[in-house]
Amino acid sequence: MKPDTIVLIHGFWVTPRSWEHWITRYKAKGFRVLAPAYPGFEVEVEALNADPTPIERLTVPGVLDTLIKVVESLDSQPILIGHSAGGVFTQLLLDRGHGAAGVAINSAPTEGVKPVPLSQIKATFPVLKNPANRHKAVGFTYEQWRYAFTNTFPEDQAKATYERYHIPASGHVFWGGALANIHPGHDDTYVNYKNPDRAPLLFISGENDHLMPPKIQRSNAKHYKAPDTITEVTQYPGRSHLMPAQDGWEEIADYALAWALDHT
Repeated sequence: MKPDTIVLIHGFWVTPRSWEHWITRYKAKGFRVLAPAYPGFEVEVEALNADPTPIERLTVPGVLDTLIKVVESLDSQPILIGHSAGGVFTQLLLDRGHGAAGVAINSAPTEGVKPVPLSQIKATFPVLKNPANRHKAVGFTYEQWRYAFTNTFPEDQAKATYERYHIPASGHVFWGGALANIHPGHDDTYVNYKNPDRAPLLFISGENDHLMPPKIQRSNAKHYKAPDTITEVTQYPGRSHLMPAQDGWEEIADYALAWALDHT
């Protein structure tokens, strides 16, 4: 039986609100759609900007536990679709046996993915420039958001998305991810790339994504080595990091769903 539920997992610097158009579209197609918030993110964007305490307390295990409770409460395996850091959580869930199929859009890298393109260094500099940010919620200025998230958007749309979606991100989690490849032992974003039981996984990459460029998506996909598992990469031209909110997002949403259904 094909999946009847889709779980949408948001990334950093945004909330489940960033999926608002996808939720409407998938529900119109007859699917049950869940867009769980990270722990403490169950409030609106404006509330998190006013009081970022939940962001400062965020941990990868805490988010993963929340997501596992969501998918384990369902009667059957859902389709998992994650954007940015949500792509990492999609991969972590698949590795733990959850999900009928997964789609990671402009995904942040899991442990072991080492390319660090120059555009990513520039995009993440506001967080990584100061080690003290490990204990803070770190927001983008509009100019930083423009470069990292919406570099190919028209100016008016870039400003509108900043006002509607932007919140600070967890410096603690972000620094943890940046250091994952130099820590001894496994880190929070570890997945078993040789897991033969992992469900099919698609990476969707935006050609002009500054924050998580195509080089990262291709490298992440190549790490998966288990025979008889399905891992694919599709790249869309002219797309920025905030692909789920960019003009033409309907094409991405429909392709992600069709691919997942075709592989379950």
